[in-house]
Amino acid sequence: MSPRRRRATVLAAATVLCATAAPVASAAPSAPHVTSRGTGVAAHADVAARGAGVAEKPSELPDGLYGTADPKYDGVWRQSMALLALDGAGAVPAKKAVDWLAEQQCADGSFTAYRADTTGKCDPDATPSDTNATALAVQALAAVGGRSDAVREAVEWLISVQNKDGGWGSAPHAPSDANSTSLAIGALHAAGEDPQKTTAEGGKSPYDALLSFQLTCGSKGIEEARGEQGAFAYQPDKKGKLVPNADATAAASLAALGKGALTEPPAKDAENKPVTPLKCATGADGGNGGNDGDGADGGDGKGVPGGRKAAAGAGAAYLAATLEKNGDHFSTVMPGASKKQPDYGNTADAVVALAAGGHLKAAKSSLNWLAKNLDKWDKAKNDPAAISSLMIASRATGGDPGELGGTDLLSRLNHTGPKPAKMPAADGDSSSSEKKDDGTTIPVWAFILVGLAIGAGFGILLSGRRKRQQL
Repeated sequence: MSPRRRRATVLAAATVLCATAAPVASAAPSAPHVTSRGTGVAAHADVAARGAGVAEKPSELPDGLYGTADPKYDGVWRQSMALLALDGAGAVPAKKAVDWLAEQQCADGSFTAYRADTTGKCDPDATPSDTNATALAVQALAAVGGRSDAVREAVEWLISVQNKDGGWGSAPHAPSDANSTSLAIGALHAAGEDPQKTTAEGGKSPYDALLSFQLTCGSKGIEEARGEQGAFAYQPDKKGKLVPNADATAAASLAALGKGALTEPPAKDAENKPVTPLKCATGADGGNGGNDGDGADGGDGKGVPGGRKAAAGAGAAYLAATLEKNGDHFSTVMPGASKKQPDYGNTADAVVALAAGGHLKAAKSSLNWLAKNLDKWDKAKNDPAAISSLMIASRATGGDPGELGGTDLLSRLNHTGPKPAKMPAADGDSSSSEKKDDGTTIPVWAFILVGLAIGAGFGILLSGRRKRQQL
């Protein structure tokens, strides 16, 4: 008997037995209601839920959704981030939360960035597919487990729309960009695929495309005096010039290591690895970028000597230097604003990229800045994607994924959506068997329910026998 049928049989038996025992249960005196609470994270989240003052989710939104905003605009993205953060914190997301994300998948395997109606089936012919949303959904579903078919179909779709240069744009067959290519690399890694072997027609790999966006000694228009070497651009501009982009550099530095959004925390005895700024090779064009046998060299004589791992290191050096000059955080100018404002999201992404490369000192400096300025970031209060990014950043540096600067981030995230099916243990540890539930295992409560029902059934039989003996 298959696990799914076996589970259905147990639940059906429990239902029948409970129905049989119902008269006895209703006749018994009611017991006082007892609430049991532990002393770990779950208890703290329960207490905080009473006084947090978080807005209630509008009734028209699905119970399984994280966030109170209309999901048609960013539902897949924020749901994916929430599932990644919960898994990284050792919590098991509610089944309805995972179901909601999986149900957003289109018939061709893709996911979308925008859907006018998130309640019906996704028609890829009517709704434009999005590589970024698909790639992040793959990472989330692969992390929580039990959705292998959805992951496989999404990866197959990503590979089907890979560009000839080996990369991806935000839409199918759109010009490749560093961010979309980085997310796709993370998705391939999460799904157990080798990005280096995922080549397009002509033999180009995702790393070939990724490294083509890095500013090296031979890049057009590079300003060495400003320390632009090592940075990544989102895309070349109309004149072919690469312009440094903090968001793209953080994403690409992480992806060049072959990693995705949810990186493993460093070992407890891990030593800080100093950043290594890009040193230009000799020659007018910067020399030939060597290949470490595990990546790409750009293919045009302008790559980073040492291949993709050295490219990741050069990108990390740019991130660390830029962050340090600006007080350990990035800044940005919002549309319509005249002054620069802190860029919390990209700072969190940079923390993950730096930590993944072993540059813990630089990563922790920026994470500390985020902790000190957490209350100034409005989105960190009730936006699931923002809260999740902070949890993932904290985990990447070896910190508590559910806490930052004394703020219970896990509790905040839980307030925005369904309560996890299982909270992490008090010591933050959770076995893989606890974290991965594909829906085919028989839950403990089913056995307890069956046991109670059987006991009640025996009670009925004994009671009936006594009455017959008394007649």
